[in-house]
Amino acid sequence: MTRNKFLIIALLALSMASFSQEKKEVQELDTVLIKSSRIDLPFKANSRTINVITSKVIKNSAATNVADLLQQVAGVDIRRRGTAGSQADLYIRGGGFDQTLLLIDGIKMDDSQTGHHTLNAALPIELIERIEVIKGPAARVFGQNAFTGAINIVTKKKLANTVSANIEVGSFGQINRSITVGKEYENTSIIAHVGVLQSNGYRHNSDFENKNYVLKGTFNKKKQPIEVLATFFDKKFGANGFYASATATEQYEETQSSLLGASTTFKTEKFKITPRVYWKRGQDDYVYIRDNPSVYRNLHITNKVGVETNASYTSDLGITGFGVDISRVFISSNNLGNRNRTMANLFLEHRFKFADGQIDVTPGVAVTYFSDFKFHAFPGLDIGFKLSDNLKAYGNLGATYRIPTYTDLYYNDRSTIGNPNLKPEEAFAQEIGLKYNSERFTASVAIFNRDADNLIDFIRPDVTSKYEATNIAKVNTQGFEFNADYRFKLNDFNQTLSFGYNFLNDDILDQNKDLSRYSLNTLKHQFITRFTSKLFKNVRQNIIYKHAERTVGTSYNVWDASVIVDFNKFSFTATANNIFDADYIESGFVPMPPSNVLFGLRYSF
Repeated sequence: MTRNKFLIIALLALSMASFSQEKKEVQELDTVLIKSSRIDLPFKANSRTINVITSKVIKNSAATNVADLLQQVAGVDIRRRGTAGSQADLYIRGGGFDQTLLLIDGIKMDDSQTGHHTLNAALPIELIERIEVIKGPAARVFGQNAFTGAINIVTKKKLANTVSANIEVGSFGQINRSITVGKEYENTSIIAHVGVLQSNGYRHNSDFENKNYVLKGTFNKKKQPIEVLATFFDKKFGANGFYASATATEQYEETQSSLLGASTTFKTEKFKITPRVYWKRGQDDYVYIRDNPSVYRNLHITNKVGVETNASYTSDLGITGFGVDISRVFISSNNLGNRNRTMANLFLEHRFKFADGQIDVTPGVAVTYFSDFKFHAFPGLDIGFKLSDNLKAYGNLGATYRIPTYTDLYYNDRSTIGNPNLKPEEAFAQEIGLKYNSERFTASVAIFNRDADNLIDFIRPDVTSKYEATNIAKVNTQGFEFNADYRFKLNDFNQTLSFGYNFLNDDILDQNKDLSRYSLNTLKHQFITRFTSKLFKNVRQNIIYKHAERTVGTSYNVWDASVIVDFNKFSFTATANNIFDADYIESGFVPMPPSNVLFGLRYSF
């Protein structure tokens, strides 16, 4: 038996040991205000399917990055190439990687080059207060790119006078180091983070080095607080088989993602307004042969600058939310050319309440202007029925839309050709559901349908031709989703058992089954369960089981586990991934890593 497998089995055995004493700790989602809207609402009051990953769940999870964390949410499909989130694509409810919008504290992190870079902007988990996962069309709230859903990462506001250092070592020569500092002054709060993740890789040309730097400050706290967020993420990784084909073993890529944003909020008894300015930069440097860039190289640099204002007004008729967002995008590329685009969004929604608050109705619309695709409108409607203090029925419907990326329009290489005549993607989606929330049990169930037109895929008429970006025919997607968390006590310890199941069925395989590049591989069946508990006084553990079955017939089962031991100012972590050495692929041609372990030590002072 190898050392890694021995350690993994020992870790699994430890994680299933007996329990001890602890005071009751229940996460009260009712107190969480969902910020993914202009109208702030408690989690239980929303009439949409929303999952909230709290800081407590993040702390207890076996995940070391956002990509791995989101894999524990049913309905979210993270297709990774390799480890540590070096390259991962984000899908919600069968949509494409260009159809999900990522936000950081409400700032839209869409990338005009390609959605492949969406998760490059994800923050280190040490700085995250919670993650809001909004499923279904969200265009009327955010505008285009929220085609099948949106994810908003909410950062921590302060870390009161703390310094924490973290080091992790594990399989494949992985070494992770980070330091996080929080400092509180009379009128200022500062959070700073620096981290470096490195690995030799688990197969040829799969090494990586990821560096991340984050600085967040709140200034003028006593009068008019101003929040400033600055991030810079730099990733360098071997891309064996990532893109072209399984035989393209020498590919290499370097990406950068940076953000600078500032915002403040003005409040009165009835009025709230939040203005914001931001600048987002992305860089993608790809070479086909790592040691000989002259053979083929792409260099893309994108910039987005924007200003937005979101507001809400409370009156006897309910709450009105409205906003405006104006931005300009620039790209400089040796393949895509030098291009720019101006975008303007207007948002309006109003929440009505009837029958003494038992019924809520929220119609809304977003009107968007693109300098190269003109005007478009996204209407939508949310309806909720409060059946009891803990039970709510809800439904929503809405139009959604996505304009092509510059890769869709203009990318060309030896096997691919863009299409400047592409039409925007459009869809109309509907959903009905039930949600129940009590001290011990939280559950939601939803049925949804999406009718899409002009979806963009790269297809070819025959195996000898190039893949060309094309608007394919109508596609219908139907699905069912169930999520539940059960909190109980065993030997005075709080335990949490979570279940999630998602079923998807679409007819996209009928469009061009053998000759499509991206349409295949929808996650048809997805089942996730997580057991979180405590061992002894200062020991926490996590066991995660994930089952996936894709429309092309492949399926796999993956087990992960972690143990966290707290003593004084130290925390020791042991994480085992793919415990039973499943052989599987999430994206393209890249086999996922075999069983592996990661040990960490965190010191806070």
